[in-house]
This record gives sequence, C-alpha cells and structure tokens, in this order.
Amino acid sequence: MSSKTYKVVTNNPLVKESLGESTELYYFEDDTHRDILERVRDFVHQGYRILTHPLAGSVKPWETPYRSVMITAEGEDKIDIFSLEIIEQAIYALEKLKARPVVWSEKVLVDFQLIDLSLIQSALPSAEAQGRQ
Repeated sequence: MSSKTYKVVTNNPLVKESLGESTELYYFEDDTHRDILERVRDFVHQGYRILTHPLAGSVKPWETPYRSVMITAEGEDKIDIFSLEIIEQAIYALEKLKARPVVWSEKVLVDFQLIDLSLIQSALPSAEAQGRQ
C-alpha cells in the first residue's frame, strides 16, 4: 500500500510544480475542466473515492480552466456510490451552464491556478492525518 492515502488528478501546472515531488499526481496538461471531471469519474468507476469536492471553491466551474481533485490512493473492489453521485452532479452542473468561450490573460490564468492550488493544499493536512490513523 502507498504511504500516501491520496492522489491528485489535475490539469493545473502550478499544482504539478508545487506538489509534484511530494504527491502522486495524474497531470493532464491539455485537459479542460470537464476533461478532468470525466477522468475523475473514470477513477470512480475503477473503485477510487473522491476526497475533495470537484466543484470546491468560490470560482464557478465554467469560469476557470483549472481543476484539481483529490482521490483515494487506491481503488477498491466496488464503486463508491456517493463519489459517483458527486462527480456526475459536477459534470451535470458544468454541462447545464453553457458558458460562452472566454480568453483569459496570463495574469488571470495564474490567479486561477493559485486558487486551485490553495484549495488542494487546504485539503492536504486532513488527508495526511487520515493516513496516520
């Protein structure tokens, strides 16, 4: 079993840069926000559980291109229905709110990366504490 109790699925280069050495990451540079949610759903179908809500934070899901989601380090033999419901609802929320395409400046993109990074970093202590129990 892994010494960590979690992995992070992300398309955020700042998360990769900041946590890549200390955290097992699945980094998908070219993925959209929706692509990341679909990848997380694929992990849920493989028995992984979601540890951080896929729509966490005050930034609306269609307003940011970045998303990082923490999942369990290992899958189980069964699908966690609660995780499946959460990820399906997140994908539905993203779909139903069709936003017009936005072109962000580099500064705004960095701001979105920082927000996403801070959300994942705030979840790390509780995830690591669970691993010591």
